[in-house]
Amino acid sequence: MKIGALFPQFEIGLNPAHIRDFAITAEELGYTHLTAFDQIIGLNKASRPDWKYVHDAADMFHELFVLFGYLAAVTKRIEFVTGVLVLPMRGTALVAKQAAEVDLLSGGRLRLGVGVGVKPEEFEACGEEFGNRGKRIDEQIDVLRKLWCDDLITYEGKFHRIEDGGINPLPIQRPIPIWIGGISEAAIKRVGRLGDGWLPNFQADDLGRRSIEAMREVAVSHGRDPGKIGIEATMTIIDRTPAELREELEAWRAIGATHVTLNTMPERWVEEEQRWNKAAIGGLSDPQAHIDAIRSFRAALPEFF
Repeated sequence: MKIGALFPQFEIGLNPAHIRDFAITAEELGYTHLTAFDQIIGLNKASRPDWKYVHDAADMFHELFVLFGYLAAVTKRIEFVTGVLVLPMRGTALVAKQAAEVDLLSGGRLRLGVGVGVKPEEFEACGEEFGNRGKRIDEQIDVLRKLWCDDLITYEGKFHRIEDGGINPLPIQRPIPIWIGGISEAAIKRVGRLGDGWLPNFQADDLGRRSIEAMREVAVSHGRDPGKIGIEATMTIIDRTPAELREELEAWRAIGATHVTLNTMPERWVEEEQRWNKAAIGGLSDPQAHIDAIRSFRAALPEFF
């Protein structure tokens, strides 16, 4: 089971040195991957009294491909993961080009996590349709893989038309691994049909176990080996004892997680809502505190590295 770190983007700030230092330290400590969240445009919660989503305009999101392009130059081994990039909010060819460039500059260290998104207002702001995003993402995944593997392609789909064209340069990984986010029934089926891996937002409990079993059944029904589909969990580590963390890691291992990403930001799973939400449980507002947190975890639980 590989242990990675979640990029603390809400609290890392604007200083490139802090961004660089977190990634370099994670790599030096033996963390295998760095996962970062995505949001193109933030919406003002104050003008939306019925807002029910975790993140809004007050939360800082560094642009993922630029961020990873920068970090590719200052690291050597750590993998970069988009967790997750809202794919239907973007043009497919542009994503193919951007991802290929990051993969090339990093020496083949990109893993593209994608999801359908949940906020209609963000799609509207980006000029994309919300209602057909599920159908579009399936076709987008197909187009991405073809663009990454061949110099030139001809493609005629419901949402894409490419006549004898391609991207140049191609990525090192052909294709770049695509992991799929979400825990809806549609997401579970999409992972089983199309995903190289899964970025679910559940816990290592009965729901998580049943969801993984359901995904694997879908994979088998499509002639795929479910053992080759990775599963990446996310767990909050601040305000918790080493014993609690060890127990959760072992629970994730038991239900089949291949990767675990450690979150040092003030978010916690709300069991009764079955989703992540903000919580004041650490106050790690200083970028150095996030570095100290992943360093302390490494020292307390070395057997997982």
